[in-house]
Amino acid sequence: MTRVVPQNITVRGARELLDGGDVSSVELTQAFIDRIDAIESSVKSFVTVTPGLALEQACAADERIDSGNAAALTGIPMQLKDNMATRGVATTCSSRILEGFIPPYDATVATKLYEEGAVLVGKGNLDEFAMGSSTENSAFFPTRNPWDLDRVPGGSSGGPAAAVAAGECVYALGSDTGGSIRQPAALCGVVGLKPTYGLVSRYGLVAFASSLDQIGPITKDVGDAAHVLNAIAGHDPRDSTSIDGDVPDYKKALTEDIKGLRVGVPKEYFVEGMEPGVEDAIRRAIDTLAAMGAVVSETSLPSTPYAMAVYYIVAPSEASANLARYDGVKYGYSTDTPGNMWDSLEDTRREGFGPEVKRRIMIGTYALSAGYYDAWYKKALQVRTIIRQEFRQVFQEFDVLVSPTSPSVAFPLGDKTADPYMMYLNDVFTQPANIAGIPAISVPAGMCDGLPVGLQFMASHLQEGKLLRAAHAYEQATEWHTLQPDL
Repeated sequence: MTRVVPQNITVRGARELLDGGDVSSVELTQAFIDRIDAIESSVKSFVTVTPGLALEQACAADERIDSGNAAALTGIPMQLKDNMATRGVATTCSSRILEGFIPPYDATVATKLYEEGAVLVGKGNLDEFAMGSSTENSAFFPTRNPWDLDRVPGGSSGGPAAAVAAGECVYALGSDTGGSIRQPAALCGVVGLKPTYGLVSRYGLVAFASSLDQIGPITKDVGDAAHVLNAIAGHDPRDSTSIDGDVPDYKKALTEDIKGLRVGVPKEYFVEGMEPGVEDAIRRAIDTLAAMGAVVSETSLPSTPYAMAVYYIVAPSEASANLARYDGVKYGYSTDTPGNMWDSLEDTRREGFGPEVKRRIMIGTYALSAGYYDAWYKKALQVRTIIRQEFRQVFQEFDVLVSPTSPSVAFPLGDKTADPYMMYLNDVFTQPANIAGIPAISVPAGMCDGLPVGLQFMASHLQEGKLLRAAHAYEQATEWHTLQPDL
């Protein structure tokens, strides 16, 4: 008989149960499979569930635990966003053009987790090719927010964030191109960490915008984020952008002392149109940091208002190049309508790509086209350099910066689908960190109308230690991370 496992169990809690012999990995995994069976029809966080593989991996994990050779993540069920290659398991990017595609290899992050003895319970739903902020752009179905099933979970990593919040897995990996880990983490009341660009290998991550994409953990709390980051960080010669250097033990940053920590509050991150309840929660969180001994003061990043314009030129431009590989010849969907090679190529892409992906391909192709390249793409890269310089300057004065993660709480399904610009505004506070390549994390920081609010911390290049220290200390001084949706 499968034992009852708490919905809010953490990596560390699961590790104690497994190492203490209170539960086996097979029992733990079966409990999560049962949980998925019970609620997945309501939440819809998975594109693919892998119970057979999960139980096979759990058996191997139990043998490893019995031999005294368990790692931090051995035997613990997790989910991977469905844009990370998994050998023998479909990887679709929630797109018709890759429906049924089964990779012959694993992404580096999957390999690293498997080496730790992790257990894969399935692949998480996302906005098609990670293009979106609500997971409504999935070609298969929208994911729903566990706090209110009539609302979005955020995106594009909405499946992973909802799965962690709903207790369908202990942790998950998402990808973050402009906020796609942090924004859904905020809207679902969990923790989402975007590491420094290049700290975690992108090999096997299906590319959206290669200079912005980064894989990171979505977890119940900051301590778990440190554990998962320890497992997936490090140099990978198969990724040309991977940082070559020693990786510290991020668990050592988990202290509750932030006395003297210099915390900057960029005034540009408190904009007109932000929900008043969100701003109130963030202001209270900042007061909490000050009460804990942090040295808090206002600062300025004057080019922040241009970050969204830069993002929506650079990201679609890179996407238009990356998605050119989907031609229906080598793999994935191919049209069955008659015609010559060019007709077949056009029909495959017209039928295989969804509206948002087509929109961004057209924007990017236009920005890169002759006569417009200098005016749009080149200019965006120049402003990107200015934004990076402003972050470097402000981090000479501050250890971390704090801001809202999202200007709003989770919004109703269908509320913004007819207005792409309003949808894009949901990432207005998260995109600058991707543009600058710096680490950032979202942690629960309050409730507004019964829905979670996220607090974002940002730190300088490769300063994940400072980031985790500040986020963990705040988290432990509050109770927001302990709240659970009632499903």
